[in-house]
Amino acid sequence: MTAGRGSLSVTLCRDFREFGALAGEWDALHRRCATATPFQSHAWLHSWWISYGQEGRLRVLLVRRSGRLIGAAPLMLAHRPMPLLVPMGGAISDFFDILLDEEEAGYAVGALQRGLDRAARHAVIDLREVRPDASAQLLFGRWPGARSRLTDSTCMELPARPLGDLVARLTGSRGQRLRAKLRRIDALDVEARTVPQDGVPAAIGTLLRLHELQWRDRGVNPEHLRARFSDHLVRSVGRMVADGSAAVTEFRLGGRVVAANLSLQSAQLAGGYMYGADPGLRERKVDVSTILLREVAQQASDTGREVLSLLRGAEQYKNHWQPVTVVNQRLLLARPGLEPLLRLRESQVAVRERAVETVKARFPAARDWHGRLTTLPVIGR
Repeated sequence: MTAGRGSLSVTLCRDFREFGALAGEWDALHRRCATATPFQSHAWLHSWWISYGQEGRLRVLLVRRSGRLIGAAPLMLAHRPMPLLVPMGGAISDFFDILLDEEEAGYAVGALQRGLDRAARHAVIDLREVRPDASAQLLFGRWPGARSRLTDSTCMELPARPLGDLVARLTGSRGQRLRAKLRRIDALDVEARTVPQDGVPAAIGTLLRLHELQWRDRGVNPEHLRARFSDHLVRSVGRMVADGSAAVTEFRLGGRVVAANLSLQSAQLAGGYMYGADPGLRERKVDVSTILLREVAQQASDTGREVLSLLRGAEQYKNHWQPVTVVNQRLLLARPGLEPLLRLRESQVAVRERAVETVKARFPAARDWHGRLTTLPVIGR
């Protein structure tokens, strides 16, 4: 599909090999889009499709001006429970956004709107986990057809400052407790080591092994135990470490790796995506979350990020740091003639959310799945 306006063109990429060849110009656009998150990087999406994508479902809209990529919407087709255009990246991605060149944002978002209107002739566009300041909000604002904005996962955010500065913000007993935890950690002499690119495969294996141990008998997310998830992390993180958009850190005690953490970064945002820790640390009264947060906060501060995201989930331990709550949004879009289908999708979402809340009430351990109960994969639909 191509639509021209002077030197402006919109194309729909449906071939995975073509998407793979976009790496260089996609990465350049990602760097020029201030709202982009790590989950829109080519490394993350390309690897995700290898593990989770299905033949014939790829739908990536590309906007070019004079041959230069200035806009992109990484989507795919789902057939059930109705025809849908949904984000690439699925349930294991914490945020979705479109990519817009900041200098060409007005042209790019207009072209994407027209392209999506044609690509979604018979489908509802269902965009999950959209941040309030995302570029996708511009698309929503300009959409001429039916639309609906719903709430999605809750996230927590802090200023990207060293942990000492974050602790200094806290007063009273809360600050005293956190300072005591830091002193206990320092007394143990835990050594943090950033893993180089060639060490990523082994480090991901260690992280996932420790992750399984820490969640054993406590409701581990089953997707984290599958080979396709491990393969995705090894592929994507290897590339992302090379370009500075990811870091894997191992924490050693007495020469042995007792914890490992994967953090992801984009232009403005950094956050800890996943970690694993030896259960023995809890037995020694070591606050693992504080160890990890100190390292990620320092990485974010050192690299000039503005936001330290605790990503999806409102777990109690995150509240210790008095973060700002940011609620992701779910944006539904459809052509005017498909408004009844959009309203049906709204009702389906409401029913599913009530079911998820029932599961969480009956099985409290499910709350530790970092919000992913409400973002189950569309794989196989």
